[in-house]
Amino acid sequence: MQIGFVGLGKMGGNMVHRIERDSDHEVVAFDPNPEAVATAEGHGAVGAHSLEELVSKLEKPRLVWLMVPSGKITEDTITALTGLLEEGDTIVDGGNTNWHDDQRRSKELEPKGIRYADVGTSGGVWGLDVGYCMMAGGPDESIAHLKPILDVLAPPDGWRHFGAAGAGHFVKMVHNGVEYGMMQAYAEGFDLMHAAPFPIELKEVAGLWNRGSVVRSWLCELAELAFEQEGNDLARLVGYVDDSGEGRWMMNDGIEMAVPTPALAASLYARFYSRKEGDYAARVLAALRNQFGGHAVKKVEET
Repeated sequence: MQIGFVGLGKMGGNMVHRIERDSDHEVVAFDPNPEAVATAEGHGAVGAHSLEELVSKLEKPRLVWLMVPSGKITEDTITALTGLLEEGDTIVDGGNTNWHDDQRRSKELEPKGIRYADVGTSGGVWGLDVGYCMMAGGPDESIAHLKPILDVLAPPDGWRHFGAAGAGHFVKMVHNGVEYGMMQAYAEGFDLMHAAPFPIELKEVAGLWNRGSVVRSWLCELAELAFEQEGNDLARLVGYVDDSGEGRWMMNDGIEMAVPTPALAASLYARFYSRKEGDYAARVLAALRNQFGGHAVKKVEET
């Protein structure tokens, strides 16, 4: 089958690579950066240098997957595609979008006969090799059309359809909120051990915990890798931790639905705090984000 891909950054580029490497599906790939398009072509994709060219190269009914930053860029891209696509085509938003926006877009596209699906995607820069956990929302017909692509992108039994448009990104939002709390708990624990009156090698702690402990996890494996790369003190990292928005969305929805989220609130506020003061726990968080998602970290200037 065919699929169009818009957005060939760290995630989108790797997803195109995985589809081309592991299946017979054809990807038509577009990005404003010509080098990203050339890289996708090197993996076997058909390059496009505009949205118009991408749409023209797709067979009907068309399937176009967006992997671009949430907010204005996603909104502008969907608006442009709306004028190019036809009844029966489907737009899939695989980025980190607020589920309320998914619901609105689905309703706006419905009169035009264009379907809308949302796929919350987790896996970061490691997804190319191990696959992506995928949380889908949208009409049954669109998910059925998309299934062969999801089967390639996800590991075995690694995706689910949770309901109408918005359901996938809702589950992904909660996923990221849980992730915030887990990361903060690890960061606080390693902070305390870093301050302890014992010569504790934190890489050894993280490695040990991943061998039978109830707190073993992929995040703990990444902590072990981070300590191995950066040392016990994480001295090269600045304790500045950004957030990409999902934690705020989840906390706001928790307030609206009267569902308390104190662990999320504490971890989100800790990230806010890091941007003013910075401390060791924040350096652990920064290291973890860099390991699982390739997110940029600020490093101490070398003299």
